[in-house]
Amino acid sequence: MKTVKTILVLLVVMMLASSAFAEGDLLAEIQARGTIIIATEGNWSPWTYHDEDDKLVGLDIEIGTLIAHGLGVEPEFQETDWDSILAGVDSGRFDIACNGVGYTETRAEKYSFSTPYVYTHKVLVVASDNEDIKTVEDLKGRTTANSPSSTYAQIAEENGATVTYVSTLGETMALLEQGRVDATINAQVSVEDYLTQHPDAKIKVVQILAGDPVAYPVRKAEDTDTLIAAINDILQQAREDGTLAEISVKYFGLDMTKSDDELEAAAE
Repeated sequence: MKTVKTILVLLVVMMLASSAFAEGDLLAEIQARGTIIIATEGNWSPWTYHDEDDKLVGLDIEIGTLIAHGLGVEPEFQETDWDSILAGVDSGRFDIACNGVGYTETRAEKYSFSTPYVYTHKVLVVASDNEDIKTVEDLKGRTTANSPSSTYAQIAEENGATVTYVSTLGETMALLEQGRVDATINAQVSVEDYLTQHPDAKIKVVQILAGDPVAYPVRKAEDTDTLIAAINDILQQAREDGTLAEISVKYFGLDMTKSDDELEAAAE
């Protein structure tokens, strides 16, 4: 059944590309090229990182590869800093970004997003000996470390913090442990993964915040509509046959493919 569904999805994608080819559509361009150019950081475990053999791996790498193969092409991952990812998608340098990008209404004004593939929570993190910061409301007049243009930096600034911009989670934690910043906000799964790899890290989580649906952005334009439709078909099949859940469990240790509403409905 899984193979039949795969074939059906591929046929749908081929039909979309065929009808789009005459219109100069991005999906047709990708399939004519034979590759989809994917932006990713490569240093944000467990989303996108290098393993012990220096191979690029992670949840977004695996799902990005799944999408590429569903489109009938090969993935071409290009590693870049976070603050260059969305700008590169916007300019057409990258076809898509696979990097744990949270969906927000502000971003949706500029980018077309796929359907969400996971749902995450954010956490507020401070040094182990910090007893002054308990919630984001305590960030006023404080300093945080975050990637520029991230939802995490936005939350910190909205709560009165001055943000020191960094490129990697490692830099963030180093600044925090060294006492050069007071706090950071980041994805819960990334912080938990960091603590697993660095059990002696002198940091602690003091607040869990509501999360975002995480989706894949492409440039918002008429010539990207069929690409988004094709990606959504591929993600839907992976959702239905359990592939997305399997990948989530592999990298996060739990199934994070369901929204809070879906989890509540299932519990009733």
